[in-house]
Amino acid sequence: MRGAALFLVLVWACLGWAPAWAAERPECDRPFTLALHDHGLLYSTQTGEGIDKDVADELARRSGCKISISVMPRARIWQLVESGALDFSLSGITNEVRDRFAAFGWYFSNKYYLLVRKDAGVQNVADFERQPGLKLGVIRGFRYSATANRLVDALESAHRVIYSTSLDPLYQILLDNQVQAMIIEPFDYPAIESAKVREHTMIVEFDDPSVPHGLIMSKKALSPAQQQAWRALIDGMRADGTTQRIFEKYFNRELARAMTQF
Repeated sequence: MRGAALFLVLVWACLGWAPAWAAERPECDRPFTLALHDHGLLYSTQTGEGIDKDVADELARRSGCKISISVMPRARIWQLVESGALDFSLSGITNEVRDRFAAFGWYFSNKYYLLVRKDAGVQNVADFERQPGLKLGVIRGFRYSATANRLVDALESAHRVIYSTSLDPLYQILLDNQVQAMIIEPFDYPAIESAKVREHTMIVEFDDPSVPHGLIMSKKALSPAQQQAWRALIDGMRADGTTQRIFEKYFNRELARAMTQF
């Protein structure tokens, strides 16, 4: 039986592919670093819990590697990943610039929305862009879907963007009418369901498809073979239903499935 299994692995290797259980495991020859960012249901510094914390814990369990977890602003995370001083982060999306220094292992996908004050007189994204007196609140270091990114870039060039390092201050300046909109995603649902936010705001959709999010891996810190080994762990978590079960702790089953089965 052992000889037959070895033969199959050799055949698969010759064909250029292998099943998840035959993939190379990550090397645990040193401690690794992983940074979370404070963002709604992804991770909360107040509770010490969230989807990304659960994913990080599962990666440590499956790999058997020691992973040191910290929390820092998103913009700082990208800087450290680029320099090679940080091995991993989570729930990252890619673009042309990030692809130069980071590799990814996708584990969920979601859409973005514009949360707008009701008194702004806005019915769609174009309405918001056309009114020069309206400002947008954005977390520094964040990128979004194509239309959302175009809106941010256009408003930034017109000096209509106010930046924050985290989510909670954005809600406050939105309620104070210092900004009239901010970009949200499903992880922000608990906050926008609060009576105070719901009373003053409405949701406007971007006409964009869902955007894949994943494990962020520093290309300077991890070899291509090791990037693939960690990606295989992420793929295995999705394949065996672990990722969906993690999301079901925070969302209903239908939304959890939609976000993790893509």
